[in-house]
Amino acid sequence: MDVLDAPVGVDDPVNAAILKISEDRIAGFQRDPLGAIAEGSGVEVDTVIARIRAMLRAGTIRRVRQTLLATNLAHGALVAWQIPPERLEAAFDFMFEDDPFSGHIVIRSADPATPGSTYRLWTTLKVPQGYSLEKHAEYLRRHVGADAFRLMPAKRLFVLGVGHIRRRGLEPGARAEAPAETQDAQIVELSPLEWKVLDALKREFAAHELLRGLWRARAAEADVELDEFYRVAETLQARGVIGRFSTFLEHVKPTAGNQRVTRYNALFHWRVPRGRELEAGGEVGRHYIMTHAYWREGGPEFRDVNIMGVAHGLDKDVVLAHKAAIDRHLEEAGIGFDYTNVFWGGRSEIKPSEISPHAFAAWYRARDVDPETLRG
Repeated sequence: MDVLDAPVGVDDPVNAAILKISEDRIAGFQRDPLGAIAEGSGVEVDTVIARIRAMLRAGTIRRVRQTLLATNLAHGALVAWQIPPERLEAAFDFMFEDDPFSGHIVIRSADPATPGSTYRLWTTLKVPQGYSLEKHAEYLRRHVGADAFRLMPAKRLFVLGVGHIRRRGLEPGARAEAPAETQDAQIVELSPLEWKVLDALKREFAAHELLRGLWRARAAEADVELDEFYRVAETLQARGVIGRFSTFLEHVKPTAGNQRVTRYNALFHWRVPRGRELEAGGEVGRHYIMTHAYWREGGPEFRDVNIMGVAHGLDKDVVLAHKAAIDRHLEEAGIGFDYTNVFWGGRSEIKPSEISPHAFAAWYRARDVDPETLRG
């Protein structure tokens, strides 16, 4: 099925057609996700498989996996870390290489005169059910030598999906006809069987594992019959813990042919009037450029901003034009804001956060720490 010398760049028209679907358009659990990508892209399934395998091996795609709605499975937050400059890079390395519970790790910068500009390291952090997010963050603070941190759990979600290729060429202000729907984060408790299936579901795929009927091997891994695996997975989807089947691109680092999917990663902040957060989040989230949009409380460290979102692009001025269009739209919608800021991403690494209680306990035991002291 593999094709020697198959194109691996994102600008190849066949690859682009595949990626526009495979990045974030295969929602929920699919019994045949590669077939669904073929159907959505109009590309023959054997070609879809060959191209995704080739892009994964080349590093254009950094991982292929079934994502979870981890906000419904584990306590999580965006964390801003205030770290002395001489410790910043080492802290980044530890969060990426040694802490499986930290996900997105980004060194950000803002105008030095703006509030929060001394918080250079930004991460997402999750801890499994039953454990304390604050206690784990405090352990990390001591370990990396941070001066302070700010935990910002998502109170509501409005957008959560990447899709860099399909967002290329968007005009500033391009948006949906209706506001983005609000997604609540409610913790769902799972049975031992559901955890077994979930652990097998979420593990990323190696290139050779990408084939029709790819869940058969995962069912065997979970030691359940295939029909039972499907039943449990579809039950998990109904309970709101399954995200999408996705091919994740390496979006800042250069890939095959020295191509970059994006160059600029901007975290937007707005402070909107209290009581208008849901409306504002819906209006921000309806803009197609936004890959993430949340209601998070920034606190006094960030002048009490309450709406945050992320956008990417190849041109900084274009990213700022999108931001200006959203600003105008908020004003025109009668919501407005009295403070806004942009934090630009620099060095970054992204990995899925581990959410297994067993993995969390084992991680602390390996460091001679009783995991029971981390209970929430």
